[in-house]
Amino acid sequence: MKCPCEEMAGNDLDVSAQCIGNLWLFRNLDPEDIRALVGAAQRRIYEDGEPIFHQGEQAKHMFLLKAGRVKLSKVNEDGSELILDIRKAGDFIGEQMLSEETEYPVSALCMEKTMICGFTKKRFENLLKERPGIGIQVIRNLGSTIHWLTDRAGSLSFSSLEERLYQVLVTVAREHGAPASTGYILHFPLTHEDLSFLVGAHRVSITRAMKHLRDQGRVVADGRSLVVTVDENGD
Repeated sequence: MKCPCEEMAGNDLDVSAQCIGNLWLFRNLDPEDIRALVGAAQRRIYEDGEPIFHQGEQAKHMFLLKAGRVKLSKVNEDGSELILDIRKAGDFIGEQMLSEETEYPVSALCMEKTMICGFTKKRFENLLKERPGIGIQVIRNLGSTIHWLTDRAGSLSFSSLEERLYQVLVTVAREHGAPASTGYILHFPLTHEDLSFLVGAHRVSITRAMKHLRDQGRVVADGRSLVVTVDENGD
């Protein structure tokens, strides 16, 4: 079955091969249930810089990123912002809709033109009433999808800011970048302010640490792209 998202995206967006019917949340469903899921899903295109939802809003949507990139961030009590993750095409967002949580704990902002495919809470609940087998299988499939926190927490354990920054860059590059001869290349802009939130350091300190990493050849600027050099035998 051809994914309807491909027709909507046309030639303007690079659409992920991942379909919402094939997500871990819906694995082991009957083919008829998968077709019902795909048919009931709603699709929308967001522009660069457009928010999908804000922290504190009622959690009424869950969706698959079919194309583009989204930044997840959280505002602390002191007003500071913490970037928690960058999601790419093929990633799933809004799992809070299925839990007792009534509000999004983070904000989601598009870093580029983005397409989503998913459900409102009401639409999904109506689908479960029509096809209760989906709900039973979803309950069986629910589990933890936060393995990336292990890498993030490990990177923050380094005492040197320079080393923490490098480990964060490696983690982001491996997940969101493309393989290069010496490591990975990030084709989307990642500002020093973004990095300061990811690493937990002041932007001025990030600027100095980035300079040291460039001097050492561990990161290389290539226009708007950034190459993170990685020794796979030990970084």
